[in-house]
Amino acid sequence: MLFLRGCTRLRRVAKKGLVYAMKCPICGCNEDKVLDTRPIDDERSIRRRRECLNCQHRFTSYETVERGTLVVCKRDNTREAFDRDKIMNGIKKACQKRPVSDEQMEDIVAGIEADFKNGHRVEVSTVEIGERIMARLRELDDVAYIRFCSVYREFSEADAFIDELNNLKKMKESRFDAEQK
Repeated sequence: MLFLRGCTRLRRVAKKGLVYAMKCPICGCNEDKVLDTRPIDDERSIRRRRECLNCQHRFTSYETVERGTLVVCKRDNTREAFDRDKIMNGIKKACQKRPVSDEQMEDIVAGIEADFKNGHRVEVSTVEIGERIMARLRELDDVAYIRFCSVYREFSEADAFIDELNNLKKMKESRFDAEQK
């Protein structure tokens, strides 16, 4: 299903099939012509540059496939809509003052969101989200991983930190050994 804001009616354009007429944001007329069409967001959306035939105002419309909303099931069994900003904020706190770029953090969030949406999931638990974040941070930065892990797993004693650090160290050593062979 295509989601179009301001769409008022369909019209047939020769050799192009059906094209949606958009309501002009200036004069309200729903007669326009498409000047330019190009794919965006890895061809998941279409950007159309339009011109109103009444007032000659140029405006842009975007067409995207509407996907079902992803619902997050929390530990207390409440449910809420998936919010990528919450994930980004947690990752930013973990990566604070670390050599991790905003682009790398955005890639983590986008990757996690895409994993769930491409898997045609309707509901996902906070446990699954947290585990995926930790897996990606573990590959990116050890300190950021430990910071996130300490909050996510609710470390209350120093022994929990030490155990997790030892696990991380063993994992890094086993990877190093595997690469040497």
